[in-house]
Amino acid sequence: MAVKMRLRRMGSKKNPFYRVVIADSRSPRDGRFIEEIGYFNPLTEPVEIKLDKEKAAKWLENGAIPTETVKTILRKDGIIK
Repeated sequence: MAVKMRLRRMGSKKNPFYRVVIADSRSPRDGRFIEEIGYFNPLTEPVEIKLDKEKAAKWLENGAIPTETVKTILRKDGIIK
C-alpha cells in the first residue's frame, strides 16, 4: 500500500480551503483518508498554513510520499529542508 500526503478539498464553490491528509494512493482525492495532519487556506492574506509538525515528520519517516503541492507547503513550514 503506497501512502501519500496530499490535499483534500473542502469549502464551497469558488471558496476552497484544503486539509492536508495521509491517504492510500488508490483512494479518491476527497475520499477515505488515514489521518488529518493540518490545513491550508490559500484565500487569506497571508496564506494560512497550520500543520502538526510531529505527525508530518513521523509520516515522512514511515515512507509517506508528499505530492508536489504538499512538498512546497512542508518546505514553507520548515519540515523539509
